[in-house]
Parts: sequence; C-alpha cells; structure tokens
Amino acid sequence: MVLRVGNASGFYGDRFDAVREMLTGGELDVLTGDYLAELTMLILGRDQLKDPATGYAKTFLRQMEEGLGLAHERGVRIVANAGGLNPAGLAEALRALAVKLGLPTRIAHVEGDRLPATDGVLAANAYLGGAGIAACLAAGADVVVTGRVTDAALVTGPAQWHFGWGPQEYDRLAGAVVAGHVLECGAQATGGNYAFFRDHDPEVLRRPGFPVAELHADGSAVITKHPGTGGLVDVGTVTAQLLYETAGARYPGPDVTARLDTVRLTPDGPDRVRIDGVRGEVPPPTLKVGLSRLGGFRNEVVFVLTGLDIEAKARLVRDQVEDALAKARPTDVRWELVRTDRPDAGTEETASALLRLVVRDPRPEAVGRALTGAAVELALASYPGFHVTATPGRGAPYGVFATSYVPAAAVPHTAVLPDGGRVSVPPPAHIRALEPVPEPDLPDPLPEGPARRVPLGRVAGARSGDKGGDANVGVWVRTEEEWRWLVHALTVDKLRELLPETAALAVTRHVLPHLRALNFTVAGILGEGVASQARFDPQAKALGEWLRSRELDVPAGLL
Repeated sequence: MVLRVGNASGFYGDRFDAVREMLTGGELDVLTGDYLAELTMLILGRDQLKDPATGYAKTFLRQMEEGLGLAHERGVRIVANAGGLNPAGLAEALRALAVKLGLPTRIAHVEGDRLPATDGVLAANAYLGGAGIAACLAAGADVVVTGRVTDAALVTGPAQWHFGWGPQEYDRLAGAVVAGHVLECGAQATGGNYAFFRDHDPEVLRRPGFPVAELHADGSAVITKHPGTGGLVDVGTVTAQLLYETAGARYPGPDVTARLDTVRLTPDGPDRVRIDGVRGEVPPPTLKVGLSRLGGFRNEVVFVLTGLDIEAKARLVRDQVEDALAKARPTDVRWELVRTDRPDAGTEETASALLRLVVRDPRPEAVGRALTGAAVELALASYPGFHVTATPGRGAPYGVFATSYVPAAAVPHTAVLPDGGRVSVPPPAHIRALEPVPEPDLPDPLPEGPARRVPLGRVAGARSGDKGGDANVGVWVRTEEEWRWLVHALTVDKLRELLPETAALAVTRHVLPHLRALNFTVAGILGEGVASQARFDPQAKALGEWLRSRELDVPAGLL
C-alpha cells in the first residue's frame, strides 16, 4: 500500500504552472505545496497590516482556479501551508472558488499556530506537526490549508492519515519526516541548485521536474519524479537536500525527533532513490516559534568605479559620503567593495568594480533623504567616471526574524473540518529534552601520499542555507575513500581558515557517516536573519559554493 505524495512549490513565488504539471504528469494521491519561509511570514504580515482579510499566499488561490478541477478529476488531495497568517481566510476564499467552479470540493484548515504577538512583534507562529492535517483528511477533506507547520508536516500528516500510524510509531513518523524534508524545497531534490550539475547533460537540468515520494507503511520511501520531466534524482541530489537547513544528528519536530545519522540512501533504478533505516525518538517538550517584527529602515546605493585607481576612487567617495552623513548618522553603515573589474578590459562593464553602501536605522529620515542627498549631490564632485547603478530611494522597512520556544501543551493546535467542526489536537503524551549525539567513531585516515592543491569542490559537494541569524553548510562526498579524507581534513579550524567570515563566530561540526557528510552550523553570520539583509548573500545560499571554491591539499589519488 503505497502513498504517492508530490510537491508543487518550494517557496512563495515558485513555478506557477508546477501545480498543473504535477496533477497531469503522473499518478499521485496527495499534492503538497510549501509556501512559507522566514521572509514570507514578514511579507504576509505586512500584507495583513494593509488588509486584515489577507495574510495568505495569493498565488496558491490563483493556482487553484485550475488545480481544484484537475485534483477533483484525478482524486488527488491537496495539502499546503499557503494559509500563512490567515488559514481560515484562505479556506473561505477556496470555498467561494469551488462554488464558482461548480465543484463539490471539501475544504478544511488547521489553525492554532498563531500566538499573541507582543513587544513590537508583527507575527508569532508556532511550528505545528502533521496531526491536524491527518484529522482533516480523515474527515473527508479534499483540500487542507494550514498556517505555520513544519515543512515536513505536509507529508507526515497525509502519511498518518493514510497508514493509520499512532503518535508513538516514531520510526515510521521519522521516515516520513525525512521524506518530507526532501520534498519541501521542490526542484532542489531533482537537480536544482546541485553542486555537481556539470556532471550531467545541461539539457536535463534546464527545467527540473518536481519530486514525488512513494511512502510505505513501514516508514521507508522512494524519492522519484514524474516520467518525462526534467532534472534528475540520484543519491547526490537527495543527500544535498537532506543537508539543507538542518544541523545535527537529531532533527527535532512536533511529531517526532528524526535521527539523521540513521538515514540510508540507496539507488532504486533510474531517477529513484530509496530512503530507509530511519530511526525516530520521542519529540521534544517545546515547539519552535518564529517571531517576525519590523527592525527599522534600510537603504542602499551601489557606486560604479571604472578603470584605473579603483581603491583610491572607493576611498574618495567613501570619505565624501561619510562626511555628508555625519549629521544624521545611521546606526548601521556598511561598505563593501566588490572587485568585478579586470585590467585592460574589452568592455566598460568588465572594467568596473562595485562599491556597495547599505545603511540601517530606526528612523526613516536617517536612511532616506540623508543618503539620497549624500549620493546624488556628489554626481559632479567626486571620482572620475562617477555613476551609480540606481538612485537610492526613500528607504524601506526591513524585518527581523527570531525564534523562541513554548511548551507544546500551550499551543491550541486545532483541525477545522469541512463541516465546520473543530477537533483539538492533543500535545504529545511523551516528551524528552533534546540532547546532542556523541560524535561517532571516525574511519581511519587515508595513508600519507602525494597531494595537489585544488578547490574543495573537485571532490566535495555542498549546500547551505539560513535559519534565522545562523547558517548551515552541509558538505558531502561520494566514495568511502573521499569520506576517509574529508572527515579528517575538514575540521572546524579548517572551515574557519577557508571561510574567514566565520573566524570569530561559533561553529559546530556534525558528523553523518551514513551520508558521508559533515554539517556545519555557523552562529550569527546572517545577523538578524534574511529579512534584515545584513549580508551580501542574506540567506547563505552560496556559502557552500564559496567553500567549494577554496583551495586545500587533496590526496592526488582522489583526483
């Protein structure tokens, strides 16, 4: 008895026609969509300030203008977290849409994640598990929309409903969590953003399809995709997604704590990877809460420096702007010179470097007219060839994301059924505080021998991402010999040496031998989170690729 769960969205703004592709491209029982991220909650919060009836992902509602009919024809249930801050509002809009289309679609939603917001917090949302989704499906819902649930809950909920798993079947639940984590970012599991993309035909990766998980009653799964769609599914693409935005061996969630150090991946045919062996443990006593608030106001300007004397030009305009900002000095002023120029360049663009200035302050006037005036008034009085990529505007508000934790029993997790009935979802009967896993025994290092200095990416893949102000960098290799080298070579100290930005930050290394992977967490590298845009790469999406480009001594036999 297989449950086929597909994904059609990895974020708010993902490929619009993926819903149609997934509903028409192959067999499915459930279609999921992940629309929420830390930044999205802030965007939806700002929408709701303007119109209290909004606060959900409007894209999903437009996709359902066609999707409801296709799902009805094919008997596919739809589960999505597109409700954002207002799942009840989205459910009501979907009911109106179903009436308009003449469809007998039964709509349910899950609520209770939104908690009282205080102290300037725009939205506070607890991460719920899949039990509320399961209750809605058991009551006959064709579509279930939620607010903030864990990304994996979009899969664990349907699995609990379909297989009838109880809340203490931890190994089965953990298997579904792992499958859900692989699906949740859409095409990242099917060749999107893949470190070893050059090993494959470019035509294959031009338009990756979206992933499908074939779940089994024992908690195992096969990750695949619809026949004839682009992209690829292999052990590498699944490993990369498993490492994305995770940390240690214990992956906690509201339903279960999944042990990532027990995951086993094996090929199961073309574009098929089997996941099994996953062990689960009692969930933690608390739920994570995402806190979104407005942090202040932000503005930026990018000066273009062309030709000779780049450093001197940067120094001149920086001194001039700093003088002009002296009276209304913003609390946070950051400069970054990006040397995109090259000597004796054949085009003006390739002869130019970029000097980026970002300012932040609680006062809008400190980042608005003050910066605009400081930049524009220098147009005829600064370095030769002065120009900017765009005139700075009046400044815009920026967000801050933080996390806290509340007892699971304090959150009113509620399933609102298609007939309007309300079912309260009880907290876990058994809980256990989270503890770190001791580092496993390491394999013997490779024998000493000749080495070559090459980029790490010649042998290792990586994927990185954000969690609030922290970032994770997952690094993996494909053979046992490479693993014997990597696990001894890439220590915390070596990572700090290769990525100087991390030198003063707390870095933790997690060892995952079954995946031949190391997962590093870097605390505080993203400041106050993605919405604050404190860093050039605010979500740390390319932090892993920077690491792969750095050179170190690699045994010649591995090359």
